[in-house]
Amino acid sequence: MKILKKFDHNTLSLLGMYVVVLVAMLILNPSGYYSALNIRSMFYLFPEYGVLTFGMMLCMISGGIDLSLVGIANLSGVVAAYTMVHMGGTEAGAGVILLAIAVALLVGVLCGCFNGFLIGYVKIPPMLVTLCGLQLYTGLAMVITTGPGITGLPQSYISIANGTFAGIPFTLPIFAITTLAVAFILKSTTYGQKVYFLGSNAEASRYSGINNLKVIITTYMISGVLGSLSGILSSSHYGSGKSNYNTSYTLLSLLIVVLGGVHPDGGKGKVIGVTLAIILLQLISSAFSILRIDTVITDLVYGAILIIALIITNVSANRAAKK
Repeated sequence: MKILKKFDHNTLSLLGMYVVVLVAMLILNPSGYYSALNIRSMFYLFPEYGVLTFGMMLCMISGGIDLSLVGIANLSGVVAAYTMVHMGGTEAGAGVILLAIAVALLVGVLCGCFNGFLIGYVKIPPMLVTLCGLQLYTGLAMVITTGPGITGLPQSYISIANGTFAGIPFTLPIFAITTLAVAFILKSTTYGQKVYFLGSNAEASRYSGINNLKVIITTYMISGVLGSLSGILSSSHYGSGKSNYNTSYTLLSLLIVVLGGVHPDGGKGKVIGVTLAIILLQLISSAFSILRIDTVITDLVYGAILIIALIITNVSANRAAKK
């Protein structure tokens, strides 16, 4: 009981959901769900949307939202693929691959800064900016690919998301490093404290001397980089760059962030909660796949869970405010 007291209410709720999912699958289909093949596939999949979700988390803590992340991810993956194909293709060396990754990350920086500028300087609501950004970045990716995906990537690049070392997928260390980096930024830097302050009360933040514009642009720039990293992993995973990969990740990242304890109005959220929610959604997704539940039903369930989570979050916040 003493151990449980160390966790907050949201973390305990997530741990309870873990128990429900794991016990349910132990009853319904233990041989398929707990097989080595299924467990290994989960390790490969969740880092792709997990990295992207941390970008959504940062923006929501700051009081905003980033609906353009999937567009940034796909545009970055397409740019990386285009660079490699036109500089050697399947024969491209390590130098070309590193250049392609650097260019893809630069795309994320530019897209994020553009979003942040429109939100912080022009004062356009984050939802409108990033929703339009999603269409803009997806359109740019379509123009570059002219429709079909860009294939013919070097095997070394494909191995980033599909390779293993001592049985451990390369994507797991990438996800772990990203998680620790985001946790460090939020907990141990002055920028992280400013993000929380901005999300709690933008006016108070401005009057206290914080440069809100700088914080907003930095936040969306980091979010863009995380989106690009997700796009690199996706294009590596599929072995091609395409404009319409992982379109469901927008809803998925929103659901994860809310389940992870980030308040929709900003100013509240922890990396540990979001990390637990990322893995939980992978457990649920794999359960649906093993049980052969249609993807339409899956989206319906995710949408319902998101609405319920939002209702619970708002009711809890209102009760806390009254007390």
